[in-house]
Amino acid sequence: MSCCSAEIGLGVPPWRASVSAEELAMASRDIGGGRRQSVLSVPAMHCAACIGAVESALARVPGVERARANLSLRRVTIDWKQDGSAAPDIVGALAAIGYDANLPATEIDGEDPALAGLVRALAVAGFCSMNIMLLSVSVWSGADGATRQTFHVVSALLALPAVFYAGAGFYRSAWRALSHGRTNMDVPISVGILLTFALSLYDTATNAPHAYFEAATSLIFVLLVGRVLDHAMRGKARSAVAALTRLIPRGASVLRSDGTRDYVDLSEVEAGMRLGIAAGERIPADGVVEEGRAELDAALVTGESLWRRANAGEAVRAGELNIGNPFVLRTTAAPANSTVAEMSRMITAAEDGRSRYQRLADRAAGLYAPVVHSLAAVAFMTWFLATGNVHTALTIAITVLIITCPCALGLAVPMVQVVLARRLFERGVMTGDGSAFERLSEIDTVVFDKTGTLTTGTPRLFAPAGIAPEALRLASALAGASAHPIARAIAAASPAASLPVFTDLREERAMGMEGRLGADLYRLGRPEWALAASGGAAMTVLAKNGEALAYFTFGEHVRRGARDLVATLKTRGIDIVLLSGDCPQAVESVATSLGIDDRRARLLPRDKVHAIKDLQQRGRRVLMVGDGINDAPALRAADASMAPASASDIGRSAADFVFLGDDLRVVTDIFDTVEKASVLIRQNFALAVLYNLVSLPIAFLGYATPLIAAVAMSSSSLIVVANALRLTRKASAGSSTVETIVEAKA
Repeated sequence: MSCCSAEIGLGVPPWRASVSAEELAMASRDIGGGRRQSVLSVPAMHCAACIGAVESALARVPGVERARANLSLRRVTIDWKQDGSAAPDIVGALAAIGYDANLPATEIDGEDPALAGLVRALAVAGFCSMNIMLLSVSVWSGADGATRQTFHVVSALLALPAVFYAGAGFYRSAWRALSHGRTNMDVPISVGILLTFALSLYDTATNAPHAYFEAATSLIFVLLVGRVLDHAMRGKARSAVAALTRLIPRGASVLRSDGTRDYVDLSEVEAGMRLGIAAGERIPADGVVEEGRAELDAALVTGESLWRRANAGEAVRAGELNIGNPFVLRTTAAPANSTVAEMSRMITAAEDGRSRYQRLADRAAGLYAPVVHSLAAVAFMTWFLATGNVHTALTIAITVLIITCPCALGLAVPMVQVVLARRLFERGVMTGDGSAFERLSEIDTVVFDKTGTLTTGTPRLFAPAGIAPEALRLASALAGASAHPIARAIAAASPAASLPVFTDLREERAMGMEGRLGADLYRLGRPEWALAASGGAAMTVLAKNGEALAYFTFGEHVRRGARDLVATLKTRGIDIVLLSGDCPQAVESVATSLGIDDRRARLLPRDKVHAIKDLQQRGRRVLMVGDGINDAPALRAADASMAPASASDIGRSAADFVFLGDDLRVVTDIFDTVEKASVLIRQNFALAVLYNLVSLPIAFLGYATPLIAAVAMSSSSLIVVANALRLTRKASAGSSTVETIVEAKA
């Protein structure tokens, strides 16, 4: 459970929101039906309570139909009904509840200063708290009056930076909430810290036998530990959208009607423009080829390693890489509505979901402050009326505030997340989202991508032993001069030392390679180009002077452990679906080999997302396992997601779990470990609740001091941490080297 204190160790942001309704309308995008969508950056949004306040405030604004906050990106997406040229007063509604907002920058990458501030505050609190604890041992061990007073004064000096620097974020958060008529969990925490510090100063000034500086500083330290862990986990989700944004070109070469060429910023590109796409450039917007012929690496969009050809009049998509000759593109959509932009929006939208434990934190955040305030007030009044002693009544009230601090509850989830990440890392698995374990434990359907996930993604020459050795040598010599994936597969099939040397080597884009050996012309590539008369069913042929010498078929290596994984999932009653952008023949071959009945081919990123959402609407809990950039929206749309380490940077960033090895059976290990983690989470919540049920009556009845309360609060946190560490127990895992080659004609 995190509170509104990520500003700890930071100053107030130097900017203030200055976005007018007209500017917001201009920066919005049309989503149909007279509705528009706007995105605002809300840097002060830091916890579940903040999300609830922001979404509730925006829901009350006339014209706003939907508001969804994204805690990882500190952004809120608003759908609103257009009425005139201006947008609803969205920024004003946020300002009214204490949240400044501005238009987000294009580049969202970079280091997170909030986490650095939290770490600095944690270091200060830890140093001060540990030293004060050492001094307190001497005081509570019976130090004489002069020594005791000296230790109290030194403790007061040590407590100053902890209370007023490390704890500053708690006070800012509490004040922001109170000044706008709200409350949050930082209000009782701030009251408890400041009252304990003030009472300890009073006791030091009056030479009292005990002061409670260690209670205030240790409270700050333990709270910061949980919040640093939580903040670090949340920050990882931001990198997926940042990486995807960097792939979009910054500008484009526009061909004017008078024949001139202008390089303009991407924001100036509109539908209907003619763009010049040079070799090696990535296409900036969706469109059709108007002049020339494109040879495209479409891995960004389809996830497939094979290049594709696009002739005049055929559609191309933003994000595809032109690896052939220059061509002219006629745009059919602005870059903001391109395929890559749509993928980015889908990733961001999918991050806005809430988990069950997050909803529990929302409810706890709403109940904690008023309940604890009421209990502390009742304790103060009860003891003041019973004893007439303000000091005693105030001490017990402070004890109630401290002992009921939700530190154990706050650490219950983050600690298991951290231990889970360590345990999985020992099995070769990296955890990208610490909250995914609870979703993974409920999975009943697994969706696989094919290329790069169930298979290695690299084309391999099938049955090279069945090809005449001389033909294989000739084909390998021609293929060695090309970077095409199919050519590389052929070149790898024959030793380089024994290859003939061709002259006049030339690569015909999208067709193949040709070269001369003496007076003979050899071609390796598509039959319609290599042969004098079109014939043969294979897509790749070696021809000599127009006569076929050999045909080549290609397949993919099924990833090690794929068969075992599919069989294990079926044994557990989990449904399996194969979604791929590849051709039906290749998908059918892999699915049949692995025993997957539900298979679908030629799917674009949006199709995969729609398929997953359809499963979810039918009540299924979906795990997506994919590797490509094109799989990133589906990875985010699923309830949980995994990717191999061989995946694209964006695919890995979008996934909840990334496994480093080639053996897919590690997915089973992830399921088993996550199941244990879910049990520990429930145990931690039970321990935290039990602690409060036991400790609260003790504090209320006056059997505890602020120091005992701080020790008890810290002990409950340690118990939760120790319980989480039980996950580090190791289990044996088998291994296998089974590898299968699946034939699929390329």
